[in-house]
Amino acid sequence: MTGPSLPRHQRPSLTERRKAETEREIARHAAELFSEHGAAGVTAEGIAQAAGVSLRTFYRYFRTKEEAVTPLLTGGVRQWLADLAAAPAELSLTQALEHAVRAALTPDGPYAELQTEALESTRGLLRAVPGDPALRSVWLRVHAETEEALVPVLTRLAREGTEPLELRLTAAAANAAMRIAMETWAGTDAEPDDPERGPAALAVRCLRGLTAGLHTPRA
Repeated sequence: MTGPSLPRHQRPSLTERRKAETEREIARHAAELFSEHGAAGVTAEGIAQAAGVSLRTFYRYFRTKEEAVTPLLTGGVRQWLADLAAAPAELSLTQALEHAVRAALTPDGPYAELQTEALESTRGLLRAVPGDPALRSVWLRVHAETEEALVPVLTRLAREGTEPLELRLTAAAANAAMRIAMETWAGTDAEPDDPERGPAALAVRCLRGLTAGLHTPRA
């Protein structure tokens, strides 16, 4: 996805962009292979071949075949955190979380096709997760890191002096809502943009249930 131009000192170098593109390409093929053949039926060699890179290049980026899917998962997380940080000021914190969830999980606008492709790749991957402890470990590690990353974002959005425990509980609830929603949706045949059974609808439902007892004020 593209976005507003960054100041020169913030722009990734050509080498960094190429590295990120290679990581995403490997991740996309890894997810497809895991979805089609299950974790046990996939090798690092097979992923490298599908992605058009050497095995040596594969191991330059990833230590294991399971870790190769990490860029697919973290790309969506970064977008979600960015959408949350940019939520309109008039929204409450709960509303800001819902706004970010819908933006991240609802294919819409000029990038709808790319969002749909990413969600479907994630769905296929999640269907392979229960059968492989190492793949599930990657999925859970990404969410553990997401929860940690949510705390400073929520701290900036919340009223100054908000109790740290309340912020951590809000981060845990939001993170769990996203994880449970994606895992639930992956087990269905619902389209990504289904207004009732799609990932965004499920995530909002989970978010409301898990944050019902929290009262973290917006700044």
